[in-house]
Amino acid sequence: MIRGVIFDMDGLMIDSERLYFDVQREIAAKYGKSVQDSTLWKMMGRKSDAASEIFIEEVGLLMTPMEFQEQVYRMMDARIRTDLQPMPGLFNILKELHRKYKIAIATGSIGSFMNHVIDALDIRAYFDILQSSDDIVNGKPDPEIYLTVCGRMGLLPSECVVLEDSSNGARAGKSAGCMTIAVPNDHTRGQDFTFADAVAGDLHGALRIITEKAGT
Repeated sequence: MIRGVIFDMDGLMIDSERLYFDVQREIAAKYGKSVQDSTLWKMMGRKSDAASEIFIEEVGLLMTPMEFQEQVYRMMDARIRTDLQPMPGLFNILKELHRKYKIAIATGSIGSFMNHVIDALDIRAYFDILQSSDDIVNGKPDPEIYLTVCGRMGLLPSECVVLEDSSNGARAGKSAGCMTIAVPNDHTRGQDFTFADAVAGDLHGALRIITEKAGT
């Protein structure tokens, strides 16, 4: 029985991956470097500090993960004020699921950024639990964040559905024991989702899958 639905945020709820890619390329160029798409893909879905370490090492920058993160979030905050776009179907799926299930966010982003996004979209009232990476030790693809959220909701992982746009995030949900629906975006469609319970083209499709599963 489905009793809870857990949303990733970046790339699933908001069209942020293109903004992150632009910001990260801009930071690399600022220091006379370039960044490969393979590096940016590897970072997706991971906790901020882990993603920062990957970027710094593979691009060859002399800075700490905290210094890199500060630049990223400062630049992202500026872009979100003018270019925050919800993914297709976000408001509809929240409205429909909120009536029936406990709803949570489990994001690899820091809490201040998560709260900025939620308030900018005016969707805080839909969620029972908001979980950022701030107090998570092991980021995705480790299942820690999803196990934490299930515990905070008072539900078993088997009672929860995870919605994720990246392979790293989907692996975290699956490893936690949750039904996992992958909802790839333009930046993640080539990633491996063969292990997921289902793959949806967008959030409208994810809602249909959840509705069908709930009816079985």
